Amino acid sequence: MGKTFVEKVLAVKAGLPEVFPGQIVEVTPDLGMSHDNTAAIIRIFQKIGIERVRDPGKFVVILDHVVPAAQVQYAENHREIREFVRSQGIRFYDVGRGICHQVVVEEGLARPGWLILGADSHTTTYGALGAFSAGIGRSEMAALWATSKLWLKVPTTLRIELMGKLPEFVTAKDVILHLIGRLGADGALYRAVEFVGPLVEEMSISERLVLCNMAAEMGTKNAYIPPDETTFSYLRGRDVAAFEPLLPDRDAEYEEILRFDLSDLEPQVARPHTVDNVVPVSEVEGVRVDQVVLGTCTNGRLEDLRLATEVMGGRPVAEGVRMLIIPASREVWARAAAEGLLEKFVAAGAMVLNPGCGPCLGAHQGVLAPGEVCISTSNRNFRGRMGSPQAEIYLASPAVAAATAVTGAIADPRRLT
Repeated sequence: MGKTFVEKVLAVKAGLPEVFPGQIVEVTPDLGMSHDNTAAIIRIFQKIGIERVRDPGKFVVILDHVVPAAQVQYAENHREIREFVRSQGIRFYDVGRGICHQVVVEEGLARPGWLILGADSHTTTYGALGAFSAGIGRSEMAALWATSKLWLKVPTTLRIELMGKLPEFVTAKDVILHLIGRLGADGALYRAVEFVGPLVEEMSISERLVLCNMAAEMGTKNAYIPPDETTFSYLRGRDVAAFEPLLPDRDAEYEEILRFDLSDLEPQVARPHTVDNVVPVSEVEGVRVDQVVLGTCTNGRLEDLRLATEVMGGRPVAEGVRMLIIPASREVWARAAAEGLLEKFVAAGAMVLNPGCGPCLGAHQGVLAPGEVCISTSNRNFRGRMGSPQAEIYLASPAVAAATAVTGAIADPRRLT
């Protein structure tokens, strides 16, 4: 019987001839990633009683959550992190470089066949490049610093085959919202997910990142897209050549195989207060909003900004609406500026912020007041996620967010053209 991708990669990283679902294996990751939560990890690491990180070259720290620091507490944490990474020799990206998941991809730190563990639930993102990538806790990251090894349970695999051609202004974000709505927030709980099929093969790297990023909202352990020429071309453009792709066998055994033809898919929206509360945009059209957020690790890339300006079509942001534009990285920011995209947003009345997580974690840069309504291209809409527990968050694609910004209420972008 053939093997799935996750069975292959975990066998390699555990140094075993083969592994099986449910088996506990000790693995050595190729990369460990953390962000602002590194300050808390440092304190756990110090309790272990080991002074030096075992293999600092295999770790990266990226400040992105509250950047620049919004309070003294955050400033103190950032200072502690800077001192620690400097003393340990850990690769470090300071405030302003961008959101951790975007930076890891841009810097060529996510590669086919790699095992990446990150102290963030959306570490699943790097599966878009053919890696096994999963989120872990702070204590686990501290243990990784100390030993460079960690136990993992081999998950079963859910294979999702996507077919058809997406209609105009229907995006990868609509695809993954639709899948989460169909499968539920626990539909892939501790299962690996393989996204395959003609629709996936036609997607850009940016679109694939969206699928794998939000797969975390189905409870998946990791998400994976088989690397192909699109992957290799992207990596060549980043001067990345050292990797060994791993592909599932044709006769691999899956826990479940699901097939979806999405040729007739409409723009999708996740209603408050759960990501799996998904409906077509037509069911929520007309809901007034106070704030529109375009950005985050899900949809803050150049393709997203281009799509939003296309939908806005030179129209101004509606009166009474705050539109926040948050490029996912300094590179995205600079390229968007060079293309004139940021100028278009500013001319429309939007606010362009520095690269980072922004209001997604509810700490700064656009937190919501009680009773306010926000539509966001981010990945979570839990109660209190962006500030007040009495606020409401809707999740949607950049196209729907842009249409909403210029109309003042949730709108179908197809109706504006």
